[in-house]
Order: sequence, then C-alpha cells, then structure tokens
Amino acid sequence: MPRPILATIHPQAIRHNLQRVRSAAPDAKLMCVTKANAYGHGIERAFEGMRAADGFAVLELEEAQRLRRLDWRGPILLLEGVFELRDLELCSRLGVWHTVHCDEQIDWLAAHKTQIPHRVFLKMNSGMNRLGFTPERFRSAYARLNALPQVEEISFVTHFSDADGPRGIAHQLEVFMQVTEDLPGERSACNSAGALIFGSDERARNDWVRPGIVLYGSAPDYPQRTAQDWGLLPAMTLSTKVIGVQNLKAGDTVGYGSAFTADGPMKLGVIACGYADGYPRHCGTDTPVLVNGVRTRLLGRVSMDMICVDLTPAPEAGVGSEVVLWGRSPSTGTLLSIDEVAAAAGTVGYELMCAVAPRVPVVSDEDVLRK
Repeated sequence: MPRPILATIHPQAIRHNLQRVRSAAPDAKLMCVTKANAYGHGIERAFEGMRAADGFAVLELEEAQRLRRLDWRGPILLLEGVFELRDLELCSRLGVWHTVHCDEQIDWLAAHKTQIPHRVFLKMNSGMNRLGFTPERFRSAYARLNALPQVEEISFVTHFSDADGPRGIAHQLEVFMQVTEDLPGERSACNSAGALIFGSDERARNDWVRPGIVLYGSAPDYPQRTAQDWGLLPAMTLSTKVIGVQNLKAGDTVGYGSAFTADGPMKLGVIACGYADGYPRHCGTDTPVLVNGVRTRLLGRVSMDMICVDLTPAPEAGVGSEVVLWGRSPSTGTLLSIDEVAAAAGTVGYELMCAVAPRVPVVSDEDVLRK
C-alpha cells in the first residue's frame, strides 16, 4: 500500500474562484496565470477549471505548448517575454503573445525573420522596479516596436507592487494611464489583489486582468482579509492519515530538540507528512491542522517524513484517521486555509502551493469521480 499522503486538486473550486474575479472586475477580459505549473496544481488539472477564461499567462514556452496540447486556441501571453532570439520562432508557431520589457527583446524582434507578425505587450516599469521600460523611455520603445514589420499589434502592461497594501495602486496607475493615454492598444494592470480590490474601477481593470493566486483559493491580501472573506474556495487539499499514536504524560517531550513538552496527559498522533513532502519545516507547535475535520495543532518540529499532532480535540482519532494539512476535509467539509499554514511558517500561500514535492501523488477530484 502506498504512503497515505495525497494532494487533491479541485477544478470546481477554480471555476468558482474564476467567476468571483469576473464579478469583481466586470467587463474586463480574464487572463488566468498558470506559471509555475499552475502554482503547483498542474496545468492539465487546473485547465479543467479555467475553460471559461479569455486567455492564459505563462512564464515559459513549454507551458504554452502544454496549453496548446489541451486544445486551447485562444490567447496565451508569455509574461517575461522571450529569453533569446530563437524563442520568437516558437512564438510564431504557437501563436503566443509575448511581453517586451527591454531593448534586447526589441533587437531580437528586429532580427527575427517571420511571415507571421507578432502581438506584443510593451511593459512599463511604473514603480515595481523589476522588468519594464521607465515612463521616460516608454514611448521611444513604443516607437521602435511600432516601426517593425514583425509586430502586428502592441498592447500595454504594468504590474502593481502594492495592490494588497496601504500604499495602493494610485501612484502607478496614474503614470501608466498618463503615458499610454493617446496610444492605441489594449491595457492590462491588475493582478489578483488589483482585480479583487480595485476591479470596480474602470481605469484600474482596463481591458485585461491577470489573476493568479486568487484562482487557487488564497487571499491576496491575507491577513487583512481571508479567502472566506473574499468568497474563495481552496483549489488544493493536502491530506494524509495518522500512522501512529503515543500516549504522553506530564514532562514527556516530542520530536527533535524536544521542542514540545507535555504539561499533562495527552494523546499524540504521528502523521505521514514532512518537509520532504513540501510541508514547511518552519511550522511548529500550534500550526493548525484538521483531524477527522476537527481543528487541532502540530506539536514540536516538522521532520523529514513525519509530523506530530495533538489528538486531544479529536479523542476518537487513531491510526488511519483522516488528516488535512490545508484545504477541505473530505469527511466534514471543514476548511483550513493554506494562508494560515503559510503564516505559521513565516511565508505565503504561493510558496506552499509551488513547493509540494514530486513524491506526493496528485489527483483531480473530478478525475476520481469519472472513474
């Protein structure tokens, strides 16, 4: 029998979350971000929940190829653009739109021999200071692109640095709209936080919004608001089972470093999950976990293959009992947000989703139902 750990993907939750973004950013087209293998969910599994999208945004051409193999014939945007000249040939064959954020990418386009002109998204560095042309250089970059026969259509894109924080988006949105005001072409600015928080503002949502983390059920502005506050559903459940039980007395310690000491009699469960499965090692005592749908806590340190949990709130639990590390309890429907677990590890839900280890089996619950 295989080890009982399992990651289950919920395409129906992704469908729900996609509609939640649509309602928050009415009239905008929706470009689902599926980079990093759909944030660890698997492009092929996540796609089933994203068929109603207007487009997709990816990091690598290999991800675009996978979407085309799924018979997606609509728009795909390469978020960081091409990394070398020869990538443009594959963009032509796949019909992929691509971002242009530096002079070198314009040089490559100028040297590219193609019968199929490209659609590009010219990126502005409006304050994030990662990729893109500064506002002062943006229009000269546009003029260079507009003069190329290899370019058919130019759209405009920027990325918000503080959509989920107190600074907000006004300082970036103002410069983006001002510099592009009289230029023809579609615009895109809003990420997940931008779409949910500012999507009702027509200037902010523009033509395209680019939701990522929100599609997978994580709140983009946690802990100010939770996934439940936003009406989001978890798209992944990481589950396992109790594989051992220990009865502790006062003074007994747990795990490496004796990081937890019992202050009285208690029942402890050992579960099949550890940092080699992608569960964050920095989680410690009091990190939330569900046992048989009942909320309880981790005890002591996370080790490579095992975690210890407090079974006191679930006294009927024993070997074989259901454990949910994040997501939805199959038996009771109880939810445990990935954001809570990430906060206990001092990180964000993005990292946990992307870090699930290759040794963890992954299934789609819709595939299971079809069998």
